[in-house]
Amino acid sequence: MMRLLVLGIGLAAAAPAIAAPATDPFIDDRSSAERVVTSLYNAIDRQEYLRGWSYFSESTAPAYEEFRDGYANTEAVELRIGEATSEGAAGSIHSSVPVALRATTTDGTTTVYQGCYRLTQVQPAIQDAPPYRPIQIDSGALTPTDQPFDTAMGQCE
Repeated sequence: MMRLLVLGIGLAAAAPAIAAPATDPFIDDRSSAERVVTSLYNAIDRQEYLRGWSYFSESTAPAYEEFRDGYANTEAVELRIGEATSEGAAGSIHSSVPVALRATTTDGTTTVYQGCYRLTQVQPAIQDAPPYRPIQIDSGALTPTDQPFDTAMGQCE
């Protein structure tokens, strides 16, 4: 079963010093791998780039400025999430979340991407020393595709 989550994301050319109040609801949900990816794009939608960046594992996060500036020409993004898979290993749960994105740039160009995010959750019951580590994105890779957005979907291997 494929679950469909669509987020419309409107982005300015650069993060303003004082942002206007966001109109989209605030989503910061780390209860599942799918919700972390949804929260990532919610943060981008609200131009809260530091929050978006915070969903990545500290050891694998891209440089913050590179992450933030990567959205400088993005006007809108729609997200579809496929069925996630998870497996446990040595006190951790590793998940793979296939995605499809439709990105529209400020000049109106639209590109469809497909790819996969990989996330890790250290079992909460075995964490007994600060800081607590919620589910974190370890990696993500998106590639352009010629497939229509409605049928495109990343493959996680």
